[in-house]
Amino acid sequence: MPEFLTLLPPDQAREKLLSHLPPPTPDSETLAVVSALGRVSAEDVIAPHPLPEFPRTTVDGYAVRARDTFGATDSLPAYLTLIGEVPMGDSPSFEIEAGQCALIHTGGMLPKGADAVVMLEYTQSAQTHEMEIFKSVADGENVIGIGEDVAKDRVVIPKGTILRPAEIGGLMALGITSLRVARLVKVGLISTGDEVVEPSQRPRPGQVRDINSYTLGALVEKSGGVAVRYGIIGDQFPALKEAAAKALSECDVVIITAGSSASTRDMTAEVIRGLGEPGVLAHGINTRPGKPTILGVCDGKAVIGLPGNPVSALVNGYLFVAPVIEKLLGALPKPKATVQAKLTVNLPSQAGREDWWAVKLIVNRQSSIVNYLAEPIFGKSNLIFTLAAGDGLLKIPPDATGLSAGETVEVMLI
Repeated sequence: MPEFLTLLPPDQAREKLLSHLPPPTPDSETLAVVSALGRVSAEDVIAPHPLPEFPRTTVDGYAVRARDTFGATDSLPAYLTLIGEVPMGDSPSFEIEAGQCALIHTGGMLPKGADAVVMLEYTQSAQTHEMEIFKSVADGENVIGIGEDVAKDRVVIPKGTILRPAEIGGLMALGITSLRVARLVKVGLISTGDEVVEPSQRPRPGQVRDINSYTLGALVEKSGGVAVRYGIIGDQFPALKEAAAKALSECDVVIITAGSSASTRDMTAEVIRGLGEPGVLAHGINTRPGKPTILGVCDGKAVIGLPGNPVSALVNGYLFVAPVIEKLLGALPKPKATVQAKLTVNLPSQAGREDWWAVKLIVNRQSSIVNYLAEPIFGKSNLIFTLAAGDGLLKIPPDATGLSAGETVEVMLI
């Protein structure tokens, strides 16, 4: 297979794959906000009104005119007349005038005339309807003004935002209970191999259960897609070609696992070439695990061939499948979740090749600067529990011959 003789660096291969995909024009659907966690907004969301809509206190205390408290101390308190209590969930019927104050609770509406709130612990009752103030406050202290969180007509959630719990809460605060989101990307999954059987079956000697379509399906759903499984295809070219063509016609992305090693039994690259133009873009990635990965685009849709080894398939799923889904969703670029950790042992690597290691993160009780220790999990690329035992993936760049114990490294959380 001539493509396998030229190994592309992972970053270059990913960029080549993404550049051959058309600009994202995701279909959208209207969804209730309560069901939109993890989805991608398909339009700018604009605030229909300011937030908050009225000035409110952030503490329990007394609403005052700030200038009436200037100079107040423990030894020389200010004395203010208590004229009432602000009702929760309603607007106060009174106005604060010179030398006056009113009891107010967190979230309560500031009365007219008041411009600050003195915290409860800096006050005490002097006598009936009179309060001692032991601390001066500045104009606006302990108060949220109208529109201080969000101004009316401001774009609060840009198109392409992945909705997190904070965005869900913000939408509810504005009374927005539904919005348009990008439809989930449909990803077709095909497992190949005469030796592969369904997980529900008891394998005979020489057979293995299908792992990849389920680990990759979970990754697809985590990344914003919906997995469509097309079953297990034996090592017959016509059957694989038919299944791949069907998946390509029905889905946005197609993933074929196994059949991507450089051997006479490899059919994946040939199948991809026959599905559409331009076909195979790269056959072979300069990384471990997952060197025999195939990247292709057929008539505007990504078709990816991943190794049969479960760890290799899943690691390269993170590197190539997830970015494709994010692009098709029109998601705005966001940094991956990473932590700094101190490596516990020496890790060798071959110069010129990018290595990825599963690592276990352990709390580093000996340092207040680096909070974790990264303990590599050693295992071959067909041992799925070597990856299941890990908290993240550690990259050894191609220009390094390894990493040293005690070195601070960046771990991508998985």
